[in-house]
Amino acid sequence: MIELEGVPELIDPVMVAAFEGWNDAGDAASTAVAHLEQEWKGEVFAALDAEDYYDFQVNRPTVWMDAGVRKITWPTTRLSVVRVGGEKPRDLVLVRGIEPSMRWRSFCNELLGFAHELGVELVVILGALLGDTPHTRPVPISGTTSDADLARRMDLEETKYEGPTGIVGVLQEACTHAGVPAVSLWAAVPHYVSQPPNPKATLALLNRLEDLIDVRIPLGELPEDARAWQVGVDQLAAEDSEVAEYVQTLEEARDTAELPEASGEAIAREFERYLRRRDGGGPPGPGERTRPPRPQQQPPEPGAGPAAPGAPGAAGGRPDEDDGDGSGPGTTGSGTED
Repeated sequence: MIELEGVPELIDPVMVAAFEGWNDAGDAASTAVAHLEQEWKGEVFAALDAEDYYDFQVNRPTVWMDAGVRKITWPTTRLSVVRVGGEKPRDLVLVRGIEPSMRWRSFCNELLGFAHELGVELVVILGALLGDTPHTRPVPISGTTSDADLARRMDLEETKYEGPTGIVGVLQEACTHAGVPAVSLWAAVPHYVSQPPNPKATLALLNRLEDLIDVRIPLGELPEDARAWQVGVDQLAAEDSEVAEYVQTLEEARDTAELPEASGEAIAREFERYLRRRDGGGPPGPGERTRPPRPQQQPPEPGAGPAAPGAPGAAGGRPDEDDGDGSGPGTTGSGTED
């Protein structure tokens, strides 16, 4: 039995989770949850026992000084709660940590125990993968679920993926088997510029999350950071003709694949978001909810396919082998602790 002392009764709680490591290309997903914690001043109320789930030779603890006293921070997964105000307030349970090294089923069961005790109505898991997408275009965000009914109600794609998976896929399936509605949102990060941070991908994830759960998320400096990131990558690409040519090839493929009506839906959604922010209101009122457009294609999970052969500066996102627990090589995240 999980006892949560000091946590008030929550209002329409949604759990939002992200994990550093294999499912976090460019640190885009974990940075998104960190942004929510920072903007809403989330307070940590629980942490999983690091001894149960982490190999400290893989994810090492760090030593730091506090007023002259040496202290150790252990890699783990922490939970915090924030209340989003407005006409229709609701609470978010934020889960941020590192993909565990072992005992994945116990790890998921412990998180589901928290979700049950807190009355969580929906679990949203954020992830980021490496893909053949140009940095000059909007970041593709795909929403998937294993629940066919939820897919219909929320305009999501019912996942049909088969292959190696990470903690995002395992947690989503654990939620489904436990009867907890769960959705995964994936950002595609250009594989030729996979180094963190990627504020453009983080911003895209937050915008899609905002639409999905009907909350207004304060973006802070993220839009400016995203613009600066793109300008920086533009400059790097311009200095290498081979990279510039490859980016142009990706742009042409992306523009050809996108249907006009899909682009129209994206423009309409952006305009609706602009109106909400201009009016300074919170989430839309009853009957005013706008749903995100259906993803055009089902995303691969991280590691589902290698980078394009011969791509200049391509970074790998697939482990050479996987023993079933997702701990193989090829991690796209930094592996640093929270």
